Amino acid sequence: MAFSLSSPTLTFSHNLSFTFSTTPNRNILSARFMFPLSRKQSARFGHLKVQCKSKQDDTTELEYWRSIPTKLCISAFGNGMKTAKTLIAAIFIFVQISSPLCMIGWELWSVSPAKAVLYSPDTKVPRTGELALRRAIPANTNMKAIQDSLEDISFLLRIPQRKPYGTMEGNVKKALKIATDEKDSVLASIPTDLKEKGSEMYASLIDGKGGLQALLKCIKDQDPDKVSVGLAASLDTVAELELLQASAVAPGLSFLLPEQYLKYPRLTGRGAVELTIEKGDGSSFSPEAGGEQRKTATIQVVLDGYSAPLTAGNIAKLVIDGAYDGTRLSCTEQAILTDSGLDKNSGYSVPLEIKPSGQFEPLYKTTLSVQDGELPVLPLSVYGAVAMAHSDVSEEYSAPYQFFFYLYDKRNAGLGGLSFDEGQFSVFGYTTVGREILSQIKTGDVIRSAKLIQGQDRLVLPNKS
Repeated sequence: MAFSLSSPTLTFSHNLSFTFSTTPNRNILSARFMFPLSRKQSARFGHLKVQCKSKQDDTTELEYWRSIPTKLCISAFGNGMKTAKTLIAAIFIFVQISSPLCMIGWELWSVSPAKAVLYSPDTKVPRTGELALRRAIPANTNMKAIQDSLEDISFLLRIPQRKPYGTMEGNVKKALKIATDEKDSVLASIPTDLKEKGSEMYASLIDGKGGLQALLKCIKDQDPDKVSVGLAASLDTVAELELLQASAVAPGLSFLLPEQYLKYPRLTGRGAVELTIEKGDGSSFSPEAGGEQRKTATIQVVLDGYSAPLTAGNIAKLVIDGAYDGTRLSCTEQAILTDSGLDKNSGYSVPLEIKPSGQFEPLYKTTLSVQDGELPVLPLSVYGAVAMAHSDVSEEYSAPYQFFFYLYDKRNAGLGGLSFDEGQFSVFGYTTVGREILSQIKTGDVIRSAKLIQGQDRLVLPNKS
C-alpha cells in the first residue's frame, strides 16, 4: 500500500494499491484521489478514480478506471494537516466500501472455500434429539400445524428479560383452534385398533393436566418455568399422537424403498437400543447429581426408521445378533467410535442414507450440500447424534457395522451453528437417556452389552432364500 500527499497550496493526490490472490500480481485494485485547489479557492469538489486490473495470463492484462465524483470539501489553508488526515481516513473508508464493485468478473476460486462452509441457510435446526425425532415423524398435517405452533413457543422462551407472553398466548390459541376444529380429521388418521387410546390422548392434549388449556393458564400467569414444563408435556402428547398416526401407514413407511435395497434389513418405524458401558481401566462413572460412583453406565438410543430405515434396520439386527457386546470404544474430541474389529460378515454394506428436509424419501449414496440450502431431517449438529462411519474402501460411502456418537460443540461449528460435517453421514438416531455419560467415556471403555428394547416388531428381515 502506498500513498502520497502533495502541497496543500495546489493539489491533493492519493494513490492506493491492493493485491488479492495467492498468485502474485494476478488481481490488482488501486485508487487515486485528485483534489485540485488554487490559492484563491477555499474549497472544491474532488474526484475519486478507481482502477481494477485482472491478469489472465503472462501476456494479457485487463484494466479499467472508474471516476467517481465526491463531495468532500476542504480548506487549503484553514485546516492544514488536520484536514489532510481526515481526507486520508475518508479515502480509506471509501475505497474499502467501493472495492467489491471492482471484483465483478474475477475468478470464483479467489474466494476462500471456508467462507462457503460457514454459510448456513437455516439456523433454526433442531438442537435436541427429542426435537429432531419429533419433527421426523410422518403424521397428519393438522398435527404438524399444532406442533409447529407450540415449538415456536420454545424459541420465544429463550428471549431474556421481557418475554413475549402475548405472542405465546396467540400460538396456544391457534393450536387449540386447530385441535378443536380438526378433531375428526386427526382421529380418523389413527388405526382402528388404536382409536380408543388416541381419543383419550387427544382429550388430554386439549384439556388434560399437561394439555393446551393448562399451558394457556401458565402463560397468563407469566411464569416461564411453568410454561416450559407445560409446553414439554403438550409436545410429548403431540409426539405420541403422531406416532399413533404413523403406525397406520403400511408397511410402516410413507415411501417405497428402491427395489435393490429390499434385500437389506429395515426398521419401519421407531426402535430403541440400550447400551451398558463399562470403564476399561477399572475406574467409575461419576453420577450426574449426587449418588454413588458406578462401574457401569446405561445409554439409550432411539432409532428412527422413518428417515433412515436401512441404516436403523442394520443396526437393530446387529444388536440382536450380539455384534456389539464387548466392543471397544475409541474417542476423539468430536466423536466416540465403535471398534472396527467386528466380523466383516456381521453387517450389511448399507449405502449412505440421508433424508433431506422437505423431501418424502431418503437419498442414497449422495451427500447433502448445506451451503446450497440442503439440510437433513436428522441433523448431525446435535449432541448425542448417532451415525454410521464411512468406509475408505466401500463404494456405498458407509461402513457396514461401525457407528459413532457425535459430540456436537457449537464452538467448533460454522457461523450458523451447523457442524462442518453436516449432511455427510447417515444419522439414524439420537441418545435420549444418558447423554451426560458421553463426556465421561474414554478410549478403551467397552460396550458390555447392547439390547434392542423397543421396535423388534418393526424390524423386517430379508428372506434368506
